[in-house]
Amino acid sequence: MIQTRPLFVMTAEVAPAQVTPDGPYGTRRFIPVTGGRFEGERLRGRMLPGGADCQLIRPDGVAELDVRTTFETDDGVLFLMRGLGLRHGAPEVMARITRGEEVPASDYYFRETMIFEAPRGRYDWLNKLVALGVGERRAATVLLHIHELL
Repeated sequence: MIQTRPLFVMTAEVAPAQVTPDGPYGTRRFIPVTGGRFEGERLRGRMLPGGADCQLIRPDGVAELDVRTTFETDDGVLFLMRGLGLRHGAPEVMARITRGEEVPASDYYFRETMIFEAPRGRYDWLNKLVALGVGERRAATVLLHIHELL
């Protein structure tokens, strides 16, 4: 049986998507991360601007998520998060999200796996775990509840 424990809750601030439509594999969306916060029992801090979610919107409507972003803990340590995931739902629900409407997370599927790259020291334990996030896309933010897989 899979067991988890909470790692942190992350709220990423994002800029409007840069969209390249109708490519050979689907539509590409580049969504810049402009900032944000994360907070958990073992670590907390801010998200630095410069990361992004590079999405592929497949012909079946599923968004393949490919995220790279940098975090800074409240005590000044930088670490990287790499995330891969999927987001999908009924076409009318996904259209509402694309328009920036608030849609309850229970109306669609948004899951992401994460691994981390942290320097030696206080947070190098992050390098030895896989995490799973359950997300919600909001108008200008992305909210993820991230749990460590034990």
